[in-house]
Amino acid sequence: MGVNIQFSQSYHWLNSWILANVIQLATQDSCERFVDYRIDPGSRLYDQMVMAARCGVANIAEGSARHSTFIETEMRLLDVARASIDELQGDIFNFLLRRKADVWAIGNPFRESIWQIRFDTPQYSNSYLHDAATHIIAQKSKFDSWLGSDNPEIVANALLVLCLRENKMLQSRIQSQLESFRQTGGFTENMTAERLEARKAQASSIGAPSCPKCGKPMLKRMQKKGQMQGREFWGCSDYPRCNGLRPIMPTRE
Repeated sequence: MGVNIQFSQSYHWLNSWILANVIQLATQDSCERFVDYRIDPGSRLYDQMVMAARCGVANIAEGSARHSTFIETEMRLLDVARASIDELQGDIFNFLLRRKADVWAIGNPFRESIWQIRFDTPQYSNSYLHDAATHIIAQKSKFDSWLGSDNPEIVANALLVLCLRENKMLQSRIQSQLESFRQTGGFTENMTAERLEARKAQASSIGAPSCPKCGKPMLKRMQKKGQMQGREFWGCSDYPRCNGLRPIMPTRE
């Protein structure tokens, strides 16, 4: 697989990023309405919940922007996003516990409705930021009957379900990226392969000798250690599968 540098903001098309934005907007709104000085006199809880929601969005964006160059970094940042959503989920869960409120079980009609709602496919023009904003608001509106409720327990439970959905999406994406890494390798490996192919093409164009073992073009290499350190030689371009060598005779002056 060759190196392919993709558009760094392709995460706008990811449902995980879109849902993370819905969660962030809903968290900001619910904190403004329900997390007041009576339960959070120092505003610590407010700040932590809003920042955890923000970190989910930011790390998905940053990780996905690194997809073309460092897939390992992408997986790490997606895992940080997942951990941030887990942190937010824990604060929401505690909010419900403090109120001795019911936490929706599997089978609860509201929970099942929220779980089953599907996102529309983004339709972006060249004004993709404008279109992305419009799309996120449209997707959030699908949950507004719960997220916009005046009942804080309904809002908190709805956010719990959305956090669980986000966690599942991120887990699936991390697994997908891991499988891609197994199949195609990372940026460094692909850059090395690209360089090797370029050197093979260059060797063919300058009439490099053929390998005495396999017949493939040979490349100029340099001895890196030992008594012959610094001396050039011909090495097979298919190394390490083939270790064919030819000496390069020194030129006479």
